[in-house]
Amino acid sequence: MSTELRRLRNYIDGEFRDAADGRTTEVVNPATGEVYATAPLSGEADVDAAMAAAAAAFPGWRDTTPAERQKALLKIADAFEERAEELIAAEVENTGKPTGLTRSEEIPPMVDQIRFFAGAARMLEGRSAGEYMEGMTSIVRREPVGVCAQVAPWNYPMMMAVWKFAPAIAAGNTVVLKPSDTTPASTVLMAEIIGGILPKGVFNVVTGDRDTGRAMVEHPVPAMASITGSVRAGMQVAESASKDLKRVHLELGGKAPVVVFDDLDSAAIAKAVEDISVAGFFNAGQDCTAATRVLVQESIHDEFVAALAKAAAETKTGQPDDEDVLFGPLNNPNQLKQVAGFIERLPAHAKVETGGQRVGDKGYFYAPTVVSGLKQDDEIIQREVFGPVITVQSFTDEDQAVEWANGVEYALASSVWTKDHGRAMRMSKKLDFGCVWINTHIPLVAEMPHGGFKKSGYGKDLSGYGFEDYTRIKHVMTSLDA
Repeated sequence: MSTELRRLRNYIDGEFRDAADGRTTEVVNPATGEVYATAPLSGEADVDAAMAAAAAAFPGWRDTTPAERQKALLKIADAFEERAEELIAAEVENTGKPTGLTRSEEIPPMVDQIRFFAGAARMLEGRSAGEYMEGMTSIVRREPVGVCAQVAPWNYPMMMAVWKFAPAIAAGNTVVLKPSDTTPASTVLMAEIIGGILPKGVFNVVTGDRDTGRAMVEHPVPAMASITGSVRAGMQVAESASKDLKRVHLELGGKAPVVVFDDLDSAAIAKAVEDISVAGFFNAGQDCTAATRVLVQESIHDEFVAALAKAAAETKTGQPDDEDVLFGPLNNPNQLKQVAGFIERLPAHAKVETGGQRVGDKGYFYAPTVVSGLKQDDEIIQREVFGPVITVQSFTDEDQAVEWANGVEYALASSVWTKDHGRAMRMSKKLDFGCVWINTHIPLVAEMPHGGFKKSGYGKDLSGYGFEDYTRIKHVMTSLDA
């Protein structure tokens, strides 16, 4: 007896549609490895239709008042809360994440972030009017950029969709959003919820693969392309967007250094180990800001590694309905292969303190892993693993800590663990990362910007800075003599 697969559909111009040519992809639950749905494999005709809908809706949405956009976003936030259990169920099937953690750690910040941008909609400001030339008054208009082509990743499908559409819509833009081909379910459900609130064409969802995303970015209609994804994907988007000089907003990979100094006492070390293990293994380490690259001052290195290995060994992964697990599976078989490959290729001087193997034969689970004895030029230090693997290096002094922390091509997030306030301030200045946490790692708030430097991309998510990224500036000068 076979179970009928769920049928996901694109959301274009206020209605659900199959791909124009009927093509589909299979959607797999990573906790079971089983196919549970199909989704459109959208082609150029589907992208054309979505872009045409967004373009047609833009003038009307652009001309709504900030108060109207705020009201719409607040309704969306309320609706997400009311239908939270449906969103959670879709996301858990999408990703295999623990149900309880999805409920507590994703729905509340998503709703809060939408409400933040609802408020930001009424706070768009330019320089105040003034006379900078005799007989002339200048004003600055801050306007929406137009249609935004947005591509969200598979590690946080719901939350990254919010980070994309909320600031764009708040600023008066219209959106064509593509979820990852492995995690479309929650985004399609979001379209159903949002579709009952926004005018048709303002928010559109097109599912598909890399070619679908490329068609969106290369399409002549969008004024801006925004992607959260890998460095490779970001570089491809930037190259494609350059052909017609689209704006580009990129939040890409990370390799966050976690720098632990020896002024911590035993209690502080224990607290750091606890916090770092959670920040490293949460969401199976599939987070660009994950605390997976630890640098520990040599005098406390052995104590720290032993404690971290013990914490990792006690950390559980498993099925979504198990309340004792911290994280679920890796997202797909390719990701499982990638993570396992890093461990298989470890140099002889590396030591796997705990973990280092797949868990079970059902789904894509990997054990929480700690690797020590590593050198700065080792592959696992230089490249993003994107899995539940924490590496540990031993450093001698502050200068070496800075050199090694900055000595990777990524520059998204970092943290410093010390009781010395002056050292914390020096490190926060010297660390070349878009975020520096002190004695903590991974908290995010809607009011503060998130985004990196170097190959971690450019542009900011969240905060007023992220909101401004979805606007353009126009100077208007008028003669006082006319």
